[in-house]
Amino acid sequence: MTAVLGPTNTGKTHLAVERMMGHSDGMIGLPLRLLAREVYDRIVKQKGAANVALVTGEEKIIPPHAAYYICTVEAMPLDRPFQFIAIDEIQLAADPERGHIFTDRLLYARGRQETMFLGSDIIRDWIKKLVPDANFTSRERLSKLSYRGPKKLSRLPSRSAIVTFSSGDVYAIAELVRRQRGGAAIVMGNLSPRTRNAQVELYQSGDVDYLVATDAIGMGLNMDIDHVAFASTYKFDGLMGRHLNAAEFSQIAGRAGRHMNDGSFGVTANVEPLDDELVEQIEDHRFEKLRHLCWRNRDLPFNTTRDLIRALEQPPKYKGLVSPRDPDDYRTLKALAADPDIQRYSQNASKVRQLWQVCQVPDFRRTMHDVHVRLLKQIFMNLQDRSGTLPTDWIAGHLRKLEKSDGDIDTLATRIAHTRTWTYISHISDWVDDYKHWQNVARRIEDNLSDALHERLTQRFVDRRTAVLVRKLRDTGQLEAVINDTGEVHVEGHFVGTLTGLRFTADMSSGNSDGRTLRNAGNKAVAREITARAQAISSSEDEEFSLSDQGEIIWKEMTVGRLSKGESVLRPKVTLLASEQLNGVSLEQSTKRLNDWVTAEIEKRLNPLVKLADLPLVGAARGIAFQVSENLGALPRFRVNDQIRNLDKKDFGRLKFGGLRVGYEHVFMPILLKPDPTALRCLLWAIHEERSTIPAPPPAGRVSFEVTEKLPRNFYLTAGYALFDTLAIRLDMLDRLAGLLRRASRGLLETDTASNGNTADKTEKPEAEPKSDDTDPDLTETAPATSENVQGEAVDTSTDSGADADTGTTDASTEPVETEGTADEEATPPVQDDTAEDKSVAKADAKETQPSSPDTSSETSKKDKPRNLPFKPTHEMLSLVGTTREQFTLILENLGYGAKGEGDELTYQKVPFKKRKRPAAGQKPHKGQKKKPDGKKFKPNHPKQAPKAKQIDPDSPFAILKTLNTK
Repeated sequence: MTAVLGPTNTGKTHLAVERMMGHSDGMIGLPLRLLAREVYDRIVKQKGAANVALVTGEEKIIPPHAAYYICTVEAMPLDRPFQFIAIDEIQLAADPERGHIFTDRLLYARGRQETMFLGSDIIRDWIKKLVPDANFTSRERLSKLSYRGPKKLSRLPSRSAIVTFSSGDVYAIAELVRRQRGGAAIVMGNLSPRTRNAQVELYQSGDVDYLVATDAIGMGLNMDIDHVAFASTYKFDGLMGRHLNAAEFSQIAGRAGRHMNDGSFGVTANVEPLDDELVEQIEDHRFEKLRHLCWRNRDLPFNTTRDLIRALEQPPKYKGLVSPRDPDDYRTLKALAADPDIQRYSQNASKVRQLWQVCQVPDFRRTMHDVHVRLLKQIFMNLQDRSGTLPTDWIAGHLRKLEKSDGDIDTLATRIAHTRTWTYISHISDWVDDYKHWQNVARRIEDNLSDALHERLTQRFVDRRTAVLVRKLRDTGQLEAVINDTGEVHVEGHFVGTLTGLRFTADMSSGNSDGRTLRNAGNKAVAREITARAQAISSSEDEEFSLSDQGEIIWKEMTVGRLSKGESVLRPKVTLLASEQLNGVSLEQSTKRLNDWVTAEIEKRLNPLVKLADLPLVGAARGIAFQVSENLGALPRFRVNDQIRNLDKKDFGRLKFGGLRVGYEHVFMPILLKPDPTALRCLLWAIHEERSTIPAPPPAGRVSFEVTEKLPRNFYLTAGYALFDTLAIRLDMLDRLAGLLRRASRGLLETDTASNGNTADKTEKPEAEPKSDDTDPDLTETAPATSENVQGEAVDTSTDSGADADTGTTDASTEPVETEGTADEEATPPVQDDTAEDKSVAKADAKETQPSSPDTSSETSKKDKPRNLPFKPTHEMLSLVGTTREQFTLILENLGYGAKGEGDELTYQKVPFKKRKRPAAGQKPHKGQKKKPDGKKFKPNHPKQAPKAKQIDPDSPFAILKTLNTK
């Protein structure tokens, strides 16, 4: 006698079958008729059908010379000797309903040569106690079993078994799996063997990837299951509802993994995650030993029904053995024994034995107990007829009602259960005439109903088309997915969505289960295409990308990315527009490629702005460059007036050769006023401001235009325009106009006009109209100097510290400008001290450091000219800004000039700061205006600085250029 103990998937049953076939004959008792049928089919293939018998409660296939008997434990014919006997799942001796049968086999079932008990290690102590001579063999699990935690039903891996404990839950879960994954096979204990085998074959063949089952799969059914998911941990055990214990969890979870393939288990369908301690027990196969075994007296007297009942109620003699929960046969006997009709016919031992045999007919129908008792009473009473057998017409009438194969799943399942009762009865040869005929009739009806039930189950819980798709998904070479030129995705001829760039949009118009499953299939089908596109993006050249006016990155006419606010305005964040199918290395590489392209694109299109950070600037000049960069190339001058006052002439030169102009009203970069950099700067501004809509850039080439869309002033400034009320003026034109106005207010325009053409008066050319900047920036390319240009001594440092920076004159030292207040200072370039002493010092320094030049007398006369003279607007002024006279007046008012007269007598003159118009009631003051606590404005008191004396080498290129009187 050998006890082979261990967890599931240790090959115990396989070992027992091999040992049995090594003997001349043998018998093995199995816990389920489904498992018995599986083992029977396997042995028939090796030994032939004539040598193998199948004995279950309702199915008996017994060839005349059968050597090997495959039985359920209850149906084992112990009256026949065998060389080998094995009992599988012997730990079921603790089951409250069936345990007494397994305990009886443990105590009394013996083979002549070999006896083998198979089961869990939790029964080891009881075997030692009840069978002291038994030898023990422990077997380790062939594969590893691991816990995978909770997963949604829709996320369960293929080849999964979903376990629950009621037929209603089985059907509900199977329906959900059908909608999402194409279908599931059904395995329950109340299915006929034929239906169960058909459903298992449906799963094993791969037609469906999911199995929904009760704990019937926990008793040795061998299927290719990789993962077991518990959709419930609560079951009704026939008396009450209770939670599964650790051993039951292990028995069911152990179905995952077969032979050397590892398995996993977890929970699903809103079941709480398993406790860590329970998981550890299951994974390590350590469980509490059995405390009790069920036992019932097998020595039954049949003198009277009272004696039989007393014997069945006899308590166990051994400590730890307990009586079973009232079995169906015992309850039925007590009910029938109290019936007067039964009492009349059960007066002798043979009738009492026959009554006990009737009481052992199983209640396959699981109807109310009284219904089952009434049927058994009819059977017993019919057996009391003179023939001693059941009436043929009575049996035929019952079976005829069961022949119909129409109806739903529950109806067919109920008919099969009734048929199983008559199949069981037909196998008791003493009860019926021509029992083989009735066995064949019952088997035919059961087979027909089983086929119909399998068809209904498949029809309801398996979508053939979707199942084919799901199956093909496992072999991507078979999946027929087509993506046409418009991006439409068709799987197996069905439209499932649209692929745009790297994004897959599923078709949601079909809301049925087929549509959802096809969309799931489409998600997997397009994953390869999305990955291939991402790999192509990561290796594409810069020319294949473009940036739309809405901040979208276009690749091969497909949107693949979008810009959003980043760490700075020149470093926006790049978001890859991809579906969740793209991940891993492909996602990282394509995202990096887009980031690199955006960085290179900004550096190429806004090169002067980006290069500001590389200029060799320090102090105030570096601060100005930084602020210009942060403001995308333009900002009001008043914001950096303090820094401008601290600049020396070399700083002005470096800024100018870096492409930056320090103008009268603004500090800006003229080269960025072209349409292409302007469009990009407007886009970066809108992205950094997180605007919901990206405004269109101003019309290209316009020096002024009427504003129709309400947008922040910063937008127009970024676009290169100053906003006066509803009129936008381009910054370079406004700066040139401001220069003309300054010269006109000092009476210099007429002088320039009179001396035009005289080569000796080249320095008197209007300093606000430099030759290099006269042309529209839209048509002129002006390349800023590199850092090397601004480091040498040959750099032209004659650029003044005011708006005449583009003329090459030294207006800062020779043309002092009156200061009237904060707003005036913000509207005009910074000036040097006006005092006579400072002027004389400056003149003395200039004479010591500069060679004499023919323009000395002209400069002196220029300084001596009066200031703030009234002047008339010229055609040149109007043409610069391209406005009407009313709009021109509006511009000049904002620049601090007032108009007098009308028509041809219209003149303009600079208005003192205190006499300028104040903001209307409710209107906000100018940004540059500050207020005292009493509401009055502060008058700034900036100390004026003396000009710095410059020691210039007379042999330097700079001094030579000064003598040539040219820029």
